[in-house]
Amino acid sequence: MAKITLKGNPFNTTGELPKNGENAKDFRLVKSDLSVVSLADFKGQRLVLNIFPSLDTGVCAASVRQFNKLAGDMKNTKVLCISRDLPFAQARFCGAEGLNNVITLSDFATGEFGKNYGLEIADGPLAHLHSRAVVILDENHKVVYSQQVPEIVEEPDYNAAMKVLA
Repeated sequence: MAKITLKGNPFNTTGELPKNGENAKDFRLVKSDLSVVSLADFKGQRLVLNIFPSLDTGVCAASVRQFNKLAGDMKNTKVLCISRDLPFAQARFCGAEGLNNVITLSDFATGEFGKNYGLEIADGPLAHLHSRAVVILDENHKVVYSQQVPEIVEEPDYNAAMKVLA
């Protein structure tokens, strides 16, 4: 269980993020067109998993905007922005913002992604949403970087993530 805070108030996640060197766990997430994708659909590509509670918060929206900007320069890399928001809300946000370098994916149906990756918030007002985290996978889908952002209202360390991808 990871300890995180929301404006200084302590909460827990249901587990720990995957460790460097581990194989990424498979997932089934919903795209904005309601189709389902799995890890296998990104075979041979590096992946940045930008995970957050909801696009309806300023910090979550900022992280999607920042990764969209950074994604344009990444070779053989896809940025997957994952939350429990409905796919319709994700599509509306990206469309209104003109964000087309990231792929939004929803874990709304089961929350299994959050549970399997150890980042579901276990208690407090955001219980059952995903904590803010970044997980980077290499072309073989081994974990090469993970960051559990300790304070939910703070953005992830973009520089550290980009160094891994350089």
